[in-house]
Amino acid sequence: MSFVDRRIQTRPSSGAAPFELNEVFFSRTDDRGVIAACNHVFQRVAHFEWSEIIGAPHKLIRHQDTPRGLFQLFWDTLKSGKTIGAYVKNKSKDNLHYWVFAAVVPCEGGYFSARIKPSSALFEEVQAIYAKMAAAENEGGLSPVDSMQIMQDWVREKGFEDYQHFAAHALAEELIARDEGLGRKPDPQISELRQMLRNAEKLLDETHGLVTDFEAMHTIPHNLRVIASRIEPSGGPVTVLSQNYGAMSREMSDWFERNVMGQNTNFATVKHSVNSSLFVAGLSRILIECDEELQKESKRSGNDDIEKERALLSELVGQQAEHASKRMGEVDVEAVRIINACHVMHRHFLGLSSTRVLCKIESARLPSSGETLSDIIDQLGAFQEQISERLEHIAKLGEEIRSVES
Repeated sequence: MSFVDRRIQTRPSSGAAPFELNEVFFSRTDDRGVIAACNHVFQRVAHFEWSEIIGAPHKLIRHQDTPRGLFQLFWDTLKSGKTIGAYVKNKSKDNLHYWVFAAVVPCEGGYFSARIKPSSALFEEVQAIYAKMAAAENEGGLSPVDSMQIMQDWVREKGFEDYQHFAAHALAEELIARDEGLGRKPDPQISELRQMLRNAEKLLDETHGLVTDFEAMHTIPHNLRVIASRIEPSGGPVTVLSQNYGAMSREMSDWFERNVMGQNTNFATVKHSVNSSLFVAGLSRILIECDEELQKESKRSGNDDIEKERALLSELVGQQAEHASKRMGEVDVEAVRIINACHVMHRHFLGLSSTRVLCKIESARLPSSGETLSDIIDQLGAFQEQISERLEHIAKLGEEIRSVES
């Protein structure tokens, strides 16, 4: 369908405003939300005259079904200088409605919002949670802040760390569904980043298992010392060995504190950086499509300076590319650290294995309690084998993340 055809397309008297899957539209506002520029698709879908759009507050198209808690989330995120993506139901001048997935990025003097038509299975789930939020606001008098919390709680229930992680997933889902609906090949960059994200999530899962295994193993040096104290003086060598084992265990505990525990470790950084890159990739793609749309429009469209908007788009795409490059650099650095840390841990385990063998030899020489001591040492061996396997898997995931990134 040509640009002219779209302008004269017959509109229904009720229901959804005409907005095609292959279309994309944008608007640019100042920091108060007043519209400074938009493209023809926006003007056509919203069904306002140019003179009614430019200079009007963006709430001109707000639909009463969209919960206020969503806009609270929007503005809290944007005012902190971050990008955001969200499903939004809008209203046209002739009281039709249209759903969009909007990706919004701060720009000089305000904000730039690019939109595509949502079509993924996730979209249906979001409509249900929005209905719940809107009902709580309208019927229960829930404040926008408390309504926003319903959305954030729902996001976490679905397994996302926060809304930003959900937004990246949602944007990727929409772009994948859009490509499929238009008969296009899957976007290779989106596919690769999603694989990286899955590996990053597996990394975190493995580290949680690692912590559990290590904590279970951590009491064994103490148990060794208790048994050794009961069989003195013949247990003396076992005491020394258990002390060595304890020292090595403490050193490994320090490794866990540096690399595994908490939200700011390199394991968590990998997931956050990949997730950010996934959103940036989707945003950049939509921005490029906005520029392609502008190229089809003439200066008689109502935009005073299309080239100015195209220049801004080019700048935003460049900024996002720089941001993505920085994030991928972080991923590579952290993946290398994880791989190296796993190698260090393996060396520690070689030392522990030698100590365990010596303990086994000593237990065989003891006339009493040797069987109990031998059982503990065997248990220790099982833990070491399990942890070593996890370390190997973690290192492998780190290598896979690096290979995809390169």
